[in-house]
Amino acid sequence: MKFLRRSLVFLIIAALLLGAVGCSARAQPPAQPKYQAPPTYYYKAGEEVEEVRAPAPTPLPSPALEEEPEPEAEALARIRDPDFGAISQLCDDAHGWGHGGPVDDRNRSTGALMFQNRYGHLDAHFIKPDSERIYLTFDQGYEYGFTPVILDALRDRGVPGAFFLTKHFAVEHPDLVQRMIDEGHVLANHSVRHLNFTTMTLQDAMDDVMELHDYVLENFGYEMHLFRFPEGVFSEQTLALLQSLGYTSVFWSFAYRDWVLDDQPLTIEATNLMVTRAHPGAIYLLHSVSRTNSEVLDDVIDLLKAEGFEFGLLDLPAPQAEPAPTPRSNG
Repeated sequence: MKFLRRSLVFLIIAALLLGAVGCSARAQPPAQPKYQAPPTYYYKAGEEVEEVRAPAPTPLPSPALEEEPEPEAEALARIRDPDFGAISQLCDDAHGWGHGGPVDDRNRSTGALMFQNRYGHLDAHFIKPDSERIYLTFDQGYEYGFTPVILDALRDRGVPGAFFLTKHFAVEHPDLVQRMIDEGHVLANHSVRHLNFTTMTLQDAMDDVMELHDYVLENFGYEMHLFRFPEGVFSEQTLALLQSLGYTSVFWSFAYRDWVLDDQPLTIEATNLMVTRAHPGAIYLLHSVSRTNSEVLDDVIDLLKAEGFEFGLLDLPAPQAEPAPTPRSNG
């Protein structure tokens, strides 16, 4: 009897442990250096933002009953009324994204490739398809005078970029936003308040995304459809929410510690990192608050071109998943 009771207790404990694992039991990408996200400083605690809140969009007229809805109206209705019930059934485990970890025989992050395989169906980009193209992306929080220098380097070398705007930046620097548009770059959404979206309700997350979406549309006539999660933290639920809002979620396969204003990397170190870690389909995450980035970008572009790389415009549909790579050490 004692043996049977002990066996029953063991089985109950095992069942409870398995139930607690939930959707977090899925295989994780290879171990990688932790990405130390920039602090959430775009809006200080208690700061009022209502004064820069975009006015409510003008509703579209309802179509006549005997007519089929226009495609634009259908799309607008879809992104304004996502199916929260269906989205909430997906896994809500929070995942952080870092620098990529080990690389394969083409210098591509095996973590980025694994996450691309797993989440590409939710319109997520961690790395682009295998090609000799590199995609430059810039996160725009505050402005310290370096964005014009970065724009000059891109213009002089004919290279496009994607600029992920916070609302603070869009409100405070409309001249730079307009210059990005005029010079053929992509504007992308980096949220209003730069919060961890996995800690927000689906409604609050949607409101944050669409507030900036509407502001840029109404003030610049530009409709964004690329999004980057603050701090790179996401879940299946938040990816599906952004997909339902008509957005592609963009992460990165290269990043480095470039955002600390009083501890900028040396230019020679930054140049070496950006060139030696280049790989096919790379998505570079750079911060425009970085003096170092503004000083090395022109040389980095020239060196990468000399290596045979081209620069692409990150404004394309999400790629299909690729076969899992064969990893090798990162040297």
